[in-house]
Amino acid sequence: MTSSRVSDDVLTWLLDSDPALRWQVERDLLRAPDAVWQATRARIATEGLGARLLAVQDEAGTWAGGAFFPAGFDFTGPEAQPGAGQPWTATTWSLNTLREWGLDPEVLRERDTVRLIGVNTRWEYDDLPYWDGEVDACINGFTLANGVWLGADVRGLADWFVAHQMDEGGWNCEWVEGSTRASVRSTLNSLKGLLVYEEATSGTGGAGGSDAVRQAQAWAEAYLLERHLVRRLTTGEPVADWVFRLAYPFRAFYDVLTATDYFRAASLLRDTPPDARLAEAVEAIRAQRQPDGTWLQARRHPGRVWFEVDVDAGQPSKWLTFHAARVLGWWDDSVHGSC
Repeated sequence: MTSSRVSDDVLTWLLDSDPALRWQVERDLLRAPDAVWQATRARIATEGLGARLLAVQDEAGTWAGGAFFPAGFDFTGPEAQPGAGQPWTATTWSLNTLREWGLDPEVLRERDTVRLIGVNTRWEYDDLPYWDGEVDACINGFTLANGVWLGADVRGLADWFVAHQMDEGGWNCEWVEGSTRASVRSTLNSLKGLLVYEEATSGTGGAGGSDAVRQAQAWAEAYLLERHLVRRLTTGEPVADWVFRLAYPFRAFYDVLTATDYFRAASLLRDTPPDARLAEAVEAIRAQRQPDGTWLQARRHPGRVWFEVDVDAGQPSKWLTFHAARVLGWWDDSVHGSC
């Protein structure tokens, strides 16, 4: 184990960033006073990436006119072919991005976004109402998180995860097609949504809102932890090469960094120590740190975007460097003491 300290040069580089990233660097790496990072965070709505994404919200309250796919998406066309990638422009992806960047939800509440989406947007699957979710675990995790963030009534979605949890403890977005085995990707995306719900309900009826929901979370977390986030339980071999391939934006993909970052957030919310089974994942993240203290972008996930938010493959990524440094700092401070 080596020091997780971020050098002054790297901090200076990270601070020279869009408000959507800079406020997080100020809060989580610099430990700046609340007034400092809160002022930076407030700029998301009016400057840079956040303002650009808000500018393409349409009069119907949506992005690209669709729920998960752009309106009029051709499910047999070139964009739907293997390797083409998911289009990242529709409403769900845009809400995910703004929430993860830290936009004040009041900005979208003032635009009547919840009501407009509810009136104008239905899922591509069976034309289901947007805020009720659908049959895909990842989509329901996103909808739960976005609904809690914006104040929509999504209480039923938390219970959906209890009813659809698989025997292994996780979830699989392809259960409706007959899959009976959980997947790390679907499980992580489900857990992320449930953690947002837990934080919102922790003062109103207990963590997670109900014992059943908390038990489902604990079972799903154990599913990932007993695999050390990166290994197959059956053989002990790595899940796949892509588990170590770091790329921002994280989108709905699974990798060792975004999975470990989930457990960091859960640990801080619950004021519990890190689980020792995270050690291998943490060291896999540490191993990718470059001599200059940065982390490199492994790839850009293919698919249509409004605009790029990070660097090309092979270049130092500010977003990955921040997330990796934050995870290592949390782990080292909690497990080994401050370095």
